[in-house]
Amino acid sequence: MAGSEAAWQLAEAGLEVALVEMKPCAMSPAHQSPLLGELVCSNSLRSDDPLAPAGLLKQELRKCGSLMIACADQHRVPAGQALAVERFGFARAITQRLALHPRIRIERRRLDELPDSPVIVATGPLTEGALGEVIRAELGGDRMYFYDAIAPIVAADSIDWDFAFRASRWGRDMAPADGSDPHDDSDRAAGGDTGVGDYVNCPLSKIQYEEFVAEVNGGRKVLPHDFEEPKYFESCMPIEVMAERGPQTLRFGPMRPIGLRDPRTGHRPWAVVQLRPENKYLTAYNLVGFQTRLAYPEQQRIFAMIPALARAEFLRFGSIHRNTYIDAPSRLGTRFELVSRPNVRFAGLLTGVEGYIESCAMGLIVAWMLAGELTGRAAPPPPPTTMLGGLYQHVTAPREANYKYGPTNVNYGLLPPLEGVRKDNRKPRMAERARTDLDAWLSEVRVRLVA
Repeated sequence: MAGSEAAWQLAEAGLEVALVEMKPCAMSPAHQSPLLGELVCSNSLRSDDPLAPAGLLKQELRKCGSLMIACADQHRVPAGQALAVERFGFARAITQRLALHPRIRIERRRLDELPDSPVIVATGPLTEGALGEVIRAELGGDRMYFYDAIAPIVAADSIDWDFAFRASRWGRDMAPADGSDPHDDSDRAAGGDTGVGDYVNCPLSKIQYEEFVAEVNGGRKVLPHDFEEPKYFESCMPIEVMAERGPQTLRFGPMRPIGLRDPRTGHRPWAVVQLRPENKYLTAYNLVGFQTRLAYPEQQRIFAMIPALARAEFLRFGSIHRNTYIDAPSRLGTRFELVSRPNVRFAGLLTGVEGYIESCAMGLIVAWMLAGELTGRAAPPPPPTTMLGGLYQHVTAPREANYKYGPTNVNYGLLPPLEGVRKDNRKPRMAERARTDLDAWLSEVRVRLVA
């Protein structure tokens, strides 16, 4: 995400760009195709609500001309208030636009050492080989990592629709990008009822839930190596780690039934597993929030305890992988440059942000700052009152000696507070301030970056 966005923004600023991509010459454990912008975890870019942190960041990226968000909007699938994409169409669109850009040359090879010329390293959290050694040896050591997990995907026609219903929480839905009616029941071909809602909900009774949690706790897991301390990002926690925290944790997490009523009973279920579309054809669904390190046979067995998934066909099982990131505040400068080698810049998840859109945002910011330097039209960083600026400050702001740096999603805690504003009006006012300050910043930056 970060590398593709950075290449596009540099080229749009008038610079000649070599985009070095190791696929298909070398593949990481999480990747399956040679496409650029391949999504390996969820297909959701999270909320598109303009007051939600992720929604506000996407608004800012749209105003900045983000390639990633433009392709996501083009290939969105129904997902309530979230922006979810058909992952293969999304990646194909990114690959095609980058390949056809007259100032971008895509080189399919593995890069095992860092060049002396200006370079942006956006190799992602699975960086290995020589570049992985650079990160581990020079940029924070072996403790700079956390574990990320992938949720399973099931075939729509294998869902038992006698035990599932369509609904979004509190009945909230978002119209598809093509303007069609979100209540249209033309998705009958995918199997299922015709209730309102972009999500498929698989309810469980109290007894079913308790039995499910017990099996999750007892199931065989894929464990990290003995020399690696298992550290997980809180917003992408494997279900078995959550289940270990207490019998009700899953019920107040990804299996929460709040805002849902089973139309067959008229009552709120005890617990619910939500499924979200993986493609525009509604033939595949992922288990929302069900990142897991359960062994594959255990996933097949334990998830079959969910009544609607008793005969589910798994198109992809959940898995787990190690993410690497840099201790950016101590190792990088204010333009994301490596202090010891200023020509080397870093972008994306490596810098200590978490999430697709956050990675995209870092790629865009690094590219704009580098383009400004190379063209002699240096631009200021984004205002700290914006979500782009909040992420920038998270990565670059100096920290106290005892501060423990770690990855973060975009959130309002990254922005300066507003004084004298009621709590219930705080987020709307902060979002309004962010939009105003972003527009002023863009007016200046675009004048400097015009090719």
